[in-house]
Amino acid sequence: MSGTVSTIIIVIILVVVLFFAIKNSIPHFKGQGGCCGGSGKEKLIKPEKIENVNATKLIHIKGMMCENCNRRVQNALNSLEGVNAKVNGEKAQALVKMEKELEDDVLEKTVTDLGYSVTSIEKI
Repeated sequence: MSGTVSTIIIVIILVVVLFFAIKNSIPHFKGQGGCCGGSGKEKLIKPEKIENVNATKLIHIKGMMCENCNRRVQNALNSLEGVNAKVNGEKAQALVKMEKELEDDVLEKTVTDLGYSVTSIEKI
């Protein structure tokens, strides 16, 4: 009887471990969240030099898990005209300097299109 109980406990533990492994892998397979695309081969786009900073915003981002995630978000923001962005993955935020203030919706869409969530945007 004790051999059967031991086997059942081991099977239950394996099922729980497998459940969490699959659950945490689903965003990766959808191209969202951590390591969402790669091996870090994406090159960092050099941000524009801005002569006159007319607006600065701090975007709080959820879902960036690695340097590749940081690079993807920074490249996307820096691809917007008149934007100089720096992403800090440890703080889960992006500091965005702009020549001409962009609407929060534009900045949020740029980030969410990559599969991350914007928790807040504050004007500095």
